[in-house]
Amino acid sequence: MIIEREVARIHSKLAWEKQMSGHSKWATTKHKKAIIDAKRSKIFTKVAKLLTIAVRDGKSGDPNSNPTLRMAIENARAVSMPKDNIDRAIKRGIGGEDGGLRIEEVNYEAYAPGGIALLIECLTDNKNRALAEVKANLNKAGGSMASAGSVSYLFRKVGQIIIDSSKSGKSSEELEEVIIESGASDFSNQDGTFLITTEIKDLNSVADYFKTIGIDIESAEIVQVPNSTIEISDNQEESLLKLLDNLDELDDVNNVYTNANI
Repeated sequence: MIIEREVARIHSKLAWEKQMSGHSKWATTKHKKAIIDAKRSKIFTKVAKLLTIAVRDGKSGDPNSNPTLRMAIENARAVSMPKDNIDRAIKRGIGGEDGGLRIEEVNYEAYAPGGIALLIECLTDNKNRALAEVKANLNKAGGSMASAGSVSYLFRKVGQIIIDSSKSGKSSEELEEVIIESGASDFSNQDGTFLITTEIKDLNSVADYFKTIGIDIESAEIVQVPNSTIEISDNQEESLLKLLDNLDELDDVNNVYTNANI
């Protein structure tokens, strides 16, 4: 029985390693960029919007009864957001401070040159401004807006947890074993940064699993991943990464997703 369990474990590990191939590096790139941006106030603005929306949508400013808010607070702490900033964002969500400012979630669908699909998620208090800035960056790069539904069907929502192996207290192999046991559905390792995928319903429980065994997570959120990816040339990759970076720099943009294999 012990041998059978070990064989099953090895087969499981090999299956996960096979799934790891071909994962996009864009999520890792954004994560590393966010660590640098955390030294500036701009990243705090985006995190504050997420906190406010989590309170509004969860109809509670109490993280104990609002798991989305609890996760947003943990993500805010991961980028060293001051407690006062977190508290102000929560108050805005319940209408206690700047309660008249309505932050909305809006998605824009677009194409980069070469027909590369882009899904652009915004958190904004001014949809006209957000749309104008997104359009300006797309036009400058030779891209274009797409009609509603023409891009979104290429993506699906999943939970994503990021763990820095150097801060986990475990080797990469040990961390892989823990991830497999956590209930996650997939993972990839980009230079020691583990991107862990879960079903949306399992995101909180998997994140809690890591915390209960003493592994800190860098972030946990719901993201969009492409159903399949397309290969692009080196020249296309360079121009696409520049466009993605420029869009991500916009204050109203929260996330940018692509189906390009980069």
